Amino acid sequence: MRRRWRWTLNAGTLLVAWTLLGCDAGAQRAPAAADARPDAARPAGKPSDADLRARLTPIQYQVTQHDATETPFRNEYWDNHEEGIYVDVVSGEPLFSSRDKYDSGTGWPSFVRPLEPANLRTRTDRSLRMARTEVRSARADSHLGHLFDDGPAPTGLRYCMNSAALRFVPVARLEAEGYGKYLPLFATKK
Repeated sequence: MRRRWRWTLNAGTLLVAWTLLGCDAGAQRAPAAADARPDAARPAGKPSDADLRARLTPIQYQVTQHDATETPFRNEYWDNHEEGIYVDVVSGEPLFSSRDKYDSGTGWPSFVRPLEPANLRTRTDRSLRMARTEVRSARADSHLGHLFDDGPAPTGLRYCMNSAALRFVPVARLEAEGYGKYLPLFATKK
């Protein structure tokens, strides 16, 4: 019995630590009702709920549309070191560059700055009984993750994102996928 209590205490300690690091320790929220907004009220660039359900994976849908958080260290891009850009999985809006990605130790992809600041918007998130800054895509209104002020220089910021909200476009595919204007970012050695 004592061993079980110790494990529970350690798991609880991890939950508190992940929360203090600004991440939800992979906790997923219950699915909300489907997007009931009529097409006229839906943000421009955001497909219908039926279209999103058809083309996104279940985790992509839950993260982007219902503010869920994927499991740390078990997501597609937390340890990706390839050069390229990250775009919104829903709209394709350019969001982050691999040149601004760093290992924050949280198990989620983290960035010091956005590639296109106008493609992000923020709002206060009080879902864990504390105030955090939620980051959403501007055009599709996708939930991406959270912003914290504990990042490295030069910005001191940490954009802690969900891989499920992102699609990675490698440098070799930038031109073909319509993101050729970002090629100069990768012309010099990192």
